[in-house]
Amino acid sequence: MDMELWYTEKQTPDFGIQAKIGRTLHHEQTEYQSLDVIETKQFGRMLVLDGMVMTTDQDEFVYHEMLTHVGMNTHPNPKRVLVIGGGDGGVIREVLKYPSVEHAVLCEIDGRVIEVSKEYFPKIAGALEDSRVKIRVEDGIKHIEAHPNHYDVILVDSTEPVGPAVGLFQKPFYQGIFEALRPEGIMVAQTESPWFNRDLIRRVYRDISNIFPIARLYTASIPTYPSGLWSFTLGSKGRDPISLREEDLQAIHTKYYGPTLHHALFRLPKFVEELTGKGEA
Repeated sequence: MDMELWYTEKQTPDFGIQAKIGRTLHHEQTEYQSLDVIETKQFGRMLVLDGMVMTTDQDEFVYHEMLTHVGMNTHPNPKRVLVIGGGDGGVIREVLKYPSVEHAVLCEIDGRVIEVSKEYFPKIAGALEDSRVKIRVEDGIKHIEAHPNHYDVILVDSTEPVGPAVGLFQKPFYQGIFEALRPEGIMVAQTESPWFNRDLIRRVYRDISNIFPIARLYTASIPTYPSGLWSFTLGSKGRDPISLREEDLQAIHTKYYGPTLHHALFRLPKFVEELTGKGEA
């Protein structure tokens, strides 16, 4: 009988997800984290950092599109864009679909994530070679502090709030983003699972809504993330994504996001809406 190999990510001590794997393609301990690339039977290649799934060949488009296009499509003319984290290059790829973009900066603290992604995920990381992209291997918190009133859109593609990413879920960081954005600036951050991270979502939404004139929470279905349901929090200095007409939204080439879906994203299940302080009994 052939031996079966399975990868397990534990979201809590009592719950996790499993994927049957063929082989490990890459393993190393970087300066910041454990970095693995494994070949799964169901979702193709999978990038894993510190034992947590970051992306896969098959479903990567959902996360990357959802972190990118709601904010980018809401901004009237995004020219300068910053991606914090996101060393796999997927968010940069989506950002570059907007013809108005002149400069896209990827600020990733762990340069090895970038190099390994280029080797094993060329369809995701290929856009990092675009002439409009500048790669900065440095701390995202320090980067925004050094660039006040500079960016139109800032997208926070962080890992879970552990290790080097802890500071990317704190109020001073969001205040720094506010100051790094230009007058009509917009930020979007991934904010974890409504099933397992409710306190974090509630706190982050409160912090962003206390800093930005407009704050919105939205969700997407991502099968390889524990619970499948994932949240994103948007802060805007100007435009409200809900107030836009469908015909005002650009029909970017995507697989998940689109103008017909845009407004529906903000129709939240009641238990998720309550995390924003709305709809509570």
